[in-house]
Amino acid sequence: MSKTNIILQLMLLLICIMPAFSQQDVPGSKDHPIISRYPGSFIYHYEQKEFDEFEILLGPIKGSSDRDMQLAKKEKLEGKITKIQYQCPQNRSPLEVFKNYEEALKKAGFEVIYSARGREIAGLRRFLYPYFWNVYATADDEKNFFYLSARNKSKNIVLALGILPSFDGPKVFLGIVEKKEIERGLIRAEDIYKTIKSEGKVAIYGIYFDFNKAEIKPESKPTIEEIARFLKEHPEIKVYVVGHTDNVGKLEYNMELSKKRAEAVVKELVEIYGIRQDRLKAFGVGPLAPVAPNSTEEGRAKNRRVELVEQ
Repeated sequence: MSKTNIILQLMLLLICIMPAFSQQDVPGSKDHPIISRYPGSFIYHYEQKEFDEFEILLGPIKGSSDRDMQLAKKEKLEGKITKIQYQCPQNRSPLEVFKNYEEALKKAGFEVIYSARGREIAGLRRFLYPYFWNVYATADDEKNFFYLSARNKSKNIVLALGILPSFDGPKVFLGIVEKKEIERGLIRAEDIYKTIKSEGKVAIYGIYFDFNKAEIKPESKPTIEEIARFLKEHPEIKVYVVGHTDNVGKLEYNMELSKKRAEAVVKELVEIYGIRQDRLKAFGVGPLAPVAPNSTEEGRAKNRRVELVEQ
């Protein structure tokens, strides 16, 4: 057998086995217990976090501009977050897949919060982009956009479902929020001191803000208290309080937002905890100093932080 024939046979073999590999679930992924997949689908991306944020739509989002995003009626939820992306069979329509999920959720006792399709949610891809992987690997075919948000009877589980068309068949973007309290005591004053003395700075992830706002949320209190304790126990230390964001949105806006958030932290430490103003200086660098890629929600979450940098 000639070398050319061997190569051709190997290529044909690879072509035959590639679909089998491509339709396997990604390692470590699984269906969520509350709802199974559409028959014949496979999981091509999966993320789960014990505590994070996730937004659901409550009304139309008719465009993809920054203004459309700001005007859209939505709600940001916190808790255990599971995000599953399914590839459905190529010979199924987005409508068929959507109706299947809608019926399954109603049978399971879920109450629909908001449901829409087509032009009413023309900005759906932009809305999903911060939370899901590779959203724009879908078709720009608005009439086949579908979205549904729903909650269970006890209202401790909220689900959001987006379905977008693609060349390979409908893609399902499923987000599930199981409401829970954030784990407390994850940062200590001692750890802040050790990290600052060894690295010159420390990243703080326990300070929370509403989307596009600079008001500190109440659940940030344990973290702020530990920062204040660190500063009181080491009165010789002065720090820059530096706000960081992900790269979603315009650069100028994120630069200003990160500075306002840093200023809010300084204000809290001075006015509530009695730290001297001259020991703290607030700055914002927006998305200019990432610690992880902004291409995934996990990376963007790592980039949204406040850092204390020793002066």
